[in-house]
Amino acid sequence: MFSQTVEYALRAVVYLAQHHEQGAVGNRTIAEATQVPTSYLSKVLHDLAEAEILVSRRGVGGGFQLRRSPDDLSVLDVVNAVDPMQRITGCPLSLASHCEQLCPMHARLDAALETMEKTLSESSIRDVMFAPNAPQPLIDKP
Repeated sequence: MFSQTVEYALRAVVYLAQHHEQGAVGNRTIAEATQVPTSYLSKVLHDLAEAEILVSRRGVGGGFQLRRSPDDLSVLDVVNAVDPMQRITGCPLSLASHCEQLCPMHARLDAALETMEKTLSESSIRDVMFAPNAPQPLIDKP
């Protein structure tokens, strides 16, 4: 349902949220902790910085950190920064009789996308970091 890029972006953002007080974190450190190939992660982090989700600093002591609090950053913000969700606004087959209104199949699929979009927009990064009686993302503790 979600691309590998979205998965990698969410891992990186959650990791940075978990280490928010630490300040800027280097690309290699994030890559190792999130098990994402360094070269691919560089592109993802750049996209997140371009979308103003991360701050990027070069040089000694440089790296990446969240621009906003994990409480103010939605999962949808991260998803849309790297692989925007595409709603169905017209007939994908360009059928003339479907121009005014989506057919039931595409209307149902778009309704599912709308529900997912709503859920992700209402879920902060902090929300996906903690849940009672559940393991924390990226942390292997019993």
